[in-house]
Amino acid sequence: MQRWNADQLQSLIERLLHDDYRVIGPTVRDEALVYDDIRSLPTGWADSQDAGHYRLSHNDDQSRFAFNVGPCTWKQFLYPPEEAIFRVVDGEFVSARETPGKMAFIGVRACELSAIGIQDRVFTGDIVDPGYAARRKELLIVAVNCSQASASCFCSSTGDGPAVGAGADLVLTEFDPQDPFYLVEARSHSGEALLAAIGGTKVTDQELAMIDTALAVTREQMSRSIQMTGLAKDLLETLEHPHWEDVAARCLACGNCTQVCPTCFCSTTREDVDPVSLDVTHVRRWDSCFTKGHSYLSGGVTHQSVKSRYRQWLTHKLASWEAQFGTSGCTGCGRCITWCPVGIDITRETAKVREVP
Repeated sequence: MQRWNADQLQSLIERLLHDDYRVIGPTVRDEALVYDDIRSLPTGWADSQDAGHYRLSHNDDQSRFAFNVGPCTWKQFLYPPEEAIFRVVDGEFVSARETPGKMAFIGVRACELSAIGIQDRVFTGDIVDPGYAARRKELLIVAVNCSQASASCFCSSTGDGPAVGAGADLVLTEFDPQDPFYLVEARSHSGEALLAAIGGTKVTDQELAMIDTALAVTREQMSRSIQMTGLAKDLLETLEHPHWEDVAARCLACGNCTQVCPTCFCSTTREDVDPVSLDVTHVRRWDSCFTKGHSYLSGGVTHQSVKSRYRQWLTHKLASWEAQFGTSGCTGCGRCITWCPVGIDITRETAKVREVP
């Protein structure tokens, strides 16, 4: 493990760009922290989050990671919102998938890294999605331990944070917002090569202890939690609980929670026809189980009511997902709480459903 200053962190980005990586990280747009192509990291930004609340603010410091997760997820780069799958040209089926280039994600939080791991199970498990697998193969991940939590965070209770788990190439921890420095750990051969190329000073035992202290403080800041033990069983046994009606009375069925979720993968398809050549392109795009048409089968719409659609989303995310993929579909990032227009709180709703009516 080594200690870097801000210039060395910038050198990492420049080296990745030189090595033909598409470097993606946090940037400010539309009064929010979003993920996009970067050549440097924004400085001095922080956020305030709670149920149905998000505000970005600028501080007079040089911190690069003093904010929590925003409305964008890394999912959009591995599993694009819209992707051409195949074309029918002169009666022949040909692939329409683009050849991906190398990508480097900068600033992946612990809950987000867990989410990438969950999507790996979805798209590279028994049935492999070729586009996702190709993009994932060319991915380098620079993760960041969280040194602060928002009011929406509950990753500690799901076991997905705030400390970065497996799957990163490099792990950073930021200290001293006025004159930031970074303790950097390599967790792969690619990470070790980057660490050796950038250089730095050796981390002391005292600095190493600072990481544990920062993570402990972050855990203590989390005011929300979810009891995961027995949750899948409890949810599937309470499908007629009266609290589902209470949630439905508040839910707008807008689908915000599914759009900002880093693991949701509902999709639909359409056929685009070229009016001149009559070639057909089969396109997949994101959808939401909150849309009425998503559950349409030959006999009609399965989930007619908002109650049914919310219950489907929550029980799939926290219960039947385990049967499908061997893990919960929630990593405690809190996005669904922050970006719900009416402030519906997944931690509160699960607790209420588990109460005896």
